[in-house]
Amino acid sequence: MKKLYFDYEMKLTFSSPVTDHRFQLRCIPATGPRQQVIDTKVVIDPAIEPNTSIDSFDSVVMTGFLPEPHTHFGYKVTGIAFVDNANIKSEIYKPLYRFDSALTIPGPAVKALTERCKDRLRHEKNTGSPVAVATVVMDEVFKSFVYTPKSTTIHTTAEQALAQGKGVCQDYAHVMLSVCRHVGLTARYIAGLLGGEGATHAWVEVYHKDRWIGLDPTHNRLVDDNYITIAHGRDYRDCMLDIGVFSGSNVQQTQWVNASVHEKPQV
Repeated sequence: MKKLYFDYEMKLTFSSPVTDHRFQLRCIPATGPRQQVIDTKVVIDPAIEPNTSIDSFDSVVMTGFLPEPHTHFGYKVTGIAFVDNANIKSEIYKPLYRFDSALTIPGPAVKALTERCKDRLRHEKNTGSPVAVATVVMDEVFKSFVYTPKSTTIHTTAEQALAQGKGVCQDYAHVMLSVCRHVGLTARYIAGLLGGEGATHAWVEVYHKDRWIGLDPTHNRLVDDNYITIAHGRDYRDCMLDIGVFSGSNVQQTQWVNASVHEKPQV
């Protein structure tokens, strides 16, 4: 188990004032099967008291409305997470994670990668468990990409990213999800935090013996106690940390994000 202090901050700056700004945030790590979260604090700027609920994927969702003109919007989330991968609690099986989602529908590139994974699995030993199969898939996905910031967008599909052979953590996760689901695994997308990244991170979990086990295709390794989960779902669209619509004339926006995760040893 690790005791991790997290600090996640996002700021939007608008080129001219906006009004009637409606937002939806999934930015709070919640207590779950592999982590306990305490002392969470959220500060939203401009100041507003949001409505808080839990969505169908068990993510904490905050919504709000800012009718007055403003030229910036942001939030900061801090807290403490006790992460314990050695003692992950069981969860009920959900079949929806076996099927394609909007961003993971395979095309020629993903289908070719899936066949390579199947061929490798036929020839390798010790690939009988879902985690062992997923580890092979993860390794093939990792070898198929060059990590390239700004080479994709939040709308890029698994097929588009793999076809160009470059992307970021979201793309690695989407491709791995697509292949995993087509080799018979139950797999879901995770949005969260990882020490040393400076931003949010994405990885994959596969269902094994009533528990979700994390694998990080961007780094080609199993998830350990350094990872904090924020949200999970079928793909990125279920886990978007911040969504907003507003009114304005020819408004351009710039975004700044910073994430910090620090361990403090148990006393």
